[in-house]
Amino acid sequence: MVSRKEKHIVILATQKTSILDIAGPMDVFAKAADQLKSRNATEIYKIHVVAADGNLKIETATGLPILAECTLEDFKHPIDTFLVAGYPRIPEVVENKRPISWLHENHQKIRRIGSVCAGAFLLAESGLLNGRNATTHWNLCEKLALQYPEIKVDPDPIFVKDDNIYTSAGISAGMDLALAMVEEDFGRDTALNVARTLVLYLKRPGNQSQFSIALLHQKVDYQPIQDLLDWLPEHLNDKLTVEKLANQVSMSPRNFARVFIRETGITPAKYLEKLRVETARRRLEESNLSLDEISLECGLGSADTLRRLFLRHLKTTPSTYRHTFQTSMR
Repeated sequence: MVSRKEKHIVILATQKTSILDIAGPMDVFAKAADQLKSRNATEIYKIHVVAADGNLKIETATGLPILAECTLEDFKHPIDTFLVAGYPRIPEVVENKRPISWLHENHQKIRRIGSVCAGAFLLAESGLLNGRNATTHWNLCEKLALQYPEIKVDPDPIFVKDDNIYTSAGISAGMDLALAMVEEDFGRDTALNVARTLVLYLKRPGNQSQFSIALLHQKVDYQPIQDLLDWLPEHLNDKLTVEKLANQVSMSPRNFARVFIRETGITPAKYLEKLRVETARRRLEESNLSLDEISLECGLGSADTLRRLFLRHLKTTPSTYRHTFQTSMR
């Protein structure tokens, strides 16, 4: 019988939270625990869900209830990792002072503390994010920055680590954060095996943007720019200058650049670069084409250009990305 040290993972749940904010990270840690057991590891995760108040029956946003183990104040084990699941209505975070008081008293005893989605507001209210880099769901970043100006809010990454404090973007990003924590604790192979077990073939790095080109496309209201964005994916290997793009929508280059920034929030050149990188990522995941073939298809010219853009945007090389994320080819 192997004697194992338990790393207690505590997830704080509140009424009407998204079930995936809780279940997503739980599944990641649980699958990691299964792997560790099978290897007779000396350390293993034990996962707990605790309630923010005296009501242990957590009604999630879907209506499916979760029964918490106990209240936060009643939890007696030493906590290795503490995660705050997202909140359904932001004002409730600041109105419920019990978890905030508990964090004030106990945060120094915890190895790492994190949040999923809007759970960042509780960490912010507790003061733990003051002076730190942090993120939350892209739709809440402006509110977080305005409400807590001491925090350096970055709306782009899917999760942020600042010392032992972690914050993540919306819902599914909690699974990315949990996978990163597993990798910190037990290495890349364990984290990748968990990702594969859960069919999360994209074990995304934290610096990957939570803004996809698809999201930018959805927010565009002006029909000529919408039509251009529909046209672009089929013409990535064309020579796409601002002049050519402007001509496509019958505008002057100067007016086109101004309208494009107004509609998408970024310049045409930056949009095109992001679109080419995202398209190359998908081709690496889904095909056996060579790097040169993918580069030409995406209008990047050469594998060297593809490599530079991957290092800039994803902090990894195309070859490493393909090795990590490629789906099975039949």
